[in-house]
Amino acid sequence: MTMMKTARIHEYGDASAIRYDDVPLPRPAFGDVLIRVAATSFNPTEAALRAGLLQAFLPVELPYTLGWDVAGTVAEVGAGVEGFAVGDRVVGRLDSGGAAAEYARAPAAVLTAAPKSVPLAHAAALPVAGLTAWQAVFEHGKVETGQRVLVNGAGGGVGGFVTQLAKHAGAEVIATAGPRSTEAVLRQGADHVVDYTARPVSAALDGPVDTLLNLVPLSPQDAAALAPLVRAGGRIVSIATPIEPPADAGVSAMHMVARNDVAHLGALVELVDAGAIGIDISASRPLADLADVHRLGQAGRTRGKVLIIP
Repeated sequence: MTMMKTARIHEYGDASAIRYDDVPLPRPAFGDVLIRVAATSFNPTEAALRAGLLQAFLPVELPYTLGWDVAGTVAEVGAGVEGFAVGDRVVGRLDSGGAAAEYARAPAAVLTAAPKSVPLAHAAALPVAGLTAWQAVFEHGKVETGQRVLVNGAGGGVGGFVTQLAKHAGAEVIATAGPRSTEAVLRQGADHVVDYTARPVSAALDGPVDTLLNLVPLSPQDAAALAPLVRAGGRIVSIATPIEPPADAGVSAMHMVARNDVAHLGALVELVDAGAIGIDISASRPLADLADVHRLGQAGRTRGKVLIIP
């Protein structure tokens, strides 16, 4: 095999900018492995990249092969690589993209062994969303036993992991979700689900929370309405719209961008194999449908994680 299928963009634009190209099979450079891709997964941020909205702080060279999440089998090992062999099942986050393809070249340093307890393709849902959730819950939110945590936007791919990790940490979890996601969010461990389509979140709470984890874009009015729900001494962590509490509220607030951390990814894999957290796959689509998945995601019509199978 010398050629492979990829999903690439040659210019920024709407979902129709995604092209399905035949390109030469990559070869691993020093420190790399070549992965036979079992799956990648859709992340809304990739739709923003495709549209050209991230050029200021995430410039890429065009044509650009999409796909940050990768799960697959090592097909070739480059020079200087230790700890991986042909046939190993691996998972990782590819910050330079490339997983929306039949094969992907990846730095060995960003890979870890894939979970053994789930289908290999399902592991592709873990890196971007899971790392974001882990760092929001433990590193920045500092969630611990006995706290009340509000997860705003629990029905998305990140939200499912945030809900499970906060519950695993021993918190009481209050989650916002639409009717389509309520059952899944309850299965993931939420103690209370607030239907944000029916009433304001502030009207549904019976008291303040210790931590607010915001996972969705908000209007200035909605962001301002959420800030007072956090008690003095509490924390606000947002991966989307920054939320600023009143200066005299005694609440710390931050906007975070998850970093690639293979140790955190390995810890997530251990939790999956221990049965402590699950991977919520809402759909699996072939690589040729990636443009349609982008359209559905931008229309708010996806839930959980959508796998892309080459």
